[in-house]
Amino acid sequence: MARRRGSARARIRRGGHSEDHADDDDGDSVSDTQQTQELVRGPLVLLAGGTSAAGRAAARALLDAGARVVIVGSDAARLADAVRDAPGALGERCDLTDEDAVSALRERVHAAHGRVDGVLHLVGGWRGGGGLAGQSDEDFAFLLRSLTALRVVSRAFDEDLRASPAGRLAIVSSTAVARPLAGGANYAAIKAASEAWTRAVAQGFAKNARDADRAISGAAVIFRVKSLEGLEEALAAAFVALWDDTADAFNDVVIEVGAGA
Repeated sequence: MARRRGSARARIRRGGHSEDHADDDDGDSVSDTQQTQELVRGPLVLLAGGTSAAGRAAARALLDAGARVVIVGSDAARLADAVRDAPGALGERCDLTDEDAVSALRERVHAAHGRVDGVLHLVGGWRGGGGLAGQSDEDFAFLLRSLTALRVVSRAFDEDLRASPAGRLAIVSSTAVARPLAGGANYAAIKAASEAWTRAVAQGFAKNARDADRAISGAAVIFRVKSLEGLEEALAAAFVALWDDTADAFNDVVIEVGAGA
């Protein structure tokens, strides 16, 4: 991955330890960049809820690296705009909280493009404020759609990702999980549950490889941000970089993406 000075800093957490990876202009040689693009070249990646600014940035970065990209969204107009913004990407309209609709999506994708190698879960949103008393059931129900979509999509494409030689699943979580506030309790609870689900997916990848007596090929990863606004390109680069190394380097890892120093 070619890095730009000051664009982002990723902190990778493994087993309670952290490693800082600050962006640098002169850290990557041409051969390094070519190798990264070769690793990601060809995979079919699904951007779940990919009509946002983060989804569009991820689509462009993946396409630049040679991946095939399917952007999935529920709003037809936003989906059309996202596809126009990322020439070469394909669009699929789907309610990702509807199990039957996602099953039909999987069948369409398989028929047209084959099995999926990567999923970036971007279904989200924020509601909060008003202290603990302000954490309404209405807001919780709205936020719950993100977790529901993650559960539905990850189950639907789990077999694909386990069968892929380099399957990758990633979610965008929040630093609020580590320090939840009363005014954001609903939001932090949903993000914490999403992280738990993703870590369970990671355990499934590891167990599947262990049971088959082979090296692990799938990785489930958690990206944490304080706020995604302004970090869309950094998130995209971090996601593409998941194909930089073997799955065991990334599986069940939390990567904090933040503004560069």
